[in-house]
Amino acid sequence: MRPRFRILCVILWVLGLVPFAGARDLLAVGTEFPGLYVLAPSGEPTGLGVDVLRAVAAELGHQVRFELYPWARAQKLVEEGRADVLIGPYRTAARERRFQFAEPGFYRDRVLFYARKGTAATWDGSPASLMGQRIAIIHGWIYGERFEAMRGKLDLHVAPSVELAFRLLMADRVDLVASNQRDSLPRIDELGIATDVRELEPEIDSQVGYFALPRGESHRQLRDDIGRVLGQMRADGRLAKIAKPHGVPVP
Repeated sequence: MRPRFRILCVILWVLGLVPFAGARDLLAVGTEFPGLYVLAPSGEPTGLGVDVLRAVAAELGHQVRFELYPWARAQKLVEEGRADVLIGPYRTAARERRFQFAEPGFYRDRVLFYARKGTAATWDGSPASLMGQRIAIIHGWIYGERFEAMRGKLDLHVAPSVELAFRLLMADRVDLVASNQRDSLPRIDELGIATDVRELEPEIDSQVGYFALPRGESHRQLRDDIGRVLGQMRADGRLAKIAKPHGVPVP
């Protein structure tokens, strides 16, 4: 390559007129999570996870497209390397064996039990207080180490979605719903049951959500790059600024 041509290429790269070296077309997948990943009426994906990943990808010189799937399917696509980024999973030891996580996380959830008002459903933080109560959980969800330690002792009923879990609650087919506050409040409003449902304290757990990638060398540099930019965004306040319109707490 002639020196003058090489210099011209560098100048154009700096000005953003040619693609970054190593630029990638990324596929990000997830399921509908209020505040994190939803489809607007136009069909355009929106939410904190979408906005943050777009900002990160732009800074890294990558293009990113988004596809929506049932949660178990979205996880499988990333685990098998058929998608590049999973939006919003909590981090657990079991998931560490399936994915690698970009550190730091980009949002925080309160995980709670919900009950019908006027019932005797209780929760005081101990497994004993849950004995004899039917509990709806959502397929594919993780509720934190505290809940997982109790799981084998509980009467669990798996629902395919948060909405259907609350329908089970209102039909008296379960006594409690285990869910996070961010997902639950919009569903409760949509179902028109805000005056019929109560949150139980203490919280089950507080969980941080991440971007997860396929395990292996092919995505290790991307994981590190996403984490580096996320760390900068947290430090300089950009993450909090992006999160504010979505009403989602950040770590």
